[in-house]
Amino acid sequence: MEEKKLEMVDFAVTARKYKTLLTIKYANRKPYEAPNPFEIRSHIPGTIVKFMVKEGDRVKEGEVLLILEAMKMMNKVLMPFDGKVTKIMVAEGQRVPKNHLIVEISE
Repeated sequence: MEEKKLEMVDFAVTARKYKTLLTIKYANRKPYEAPNPFEIRSHIPGTIVKFMVKEGDRVKEGEVLLILEAMKMMNKVLMPFDGKVTKIMVAEGQRVPKNHLIVEISE
């Protein structure tokens, strides 16, 4: 079995320096990736019930793009800013997992 090397790192709290040991879980974590504002992703797993827009539509901020059913609740997915629906990646009735790309938009 291969032995993993543990890494000590410095961190400061109110002008005092401390050392801590990074865990293997921390070292293997998925790096943070800033969300793309031009991608609408599902925040929860569910089923696409109905689209209120189609590709090429110009949509105002706050308008409903689609309805996502999750745990018997109908969740309205709203447009985050004024723009155009570039591409719809799913179909009505399709089940989507969390963080699945649903719609691409542009300004």
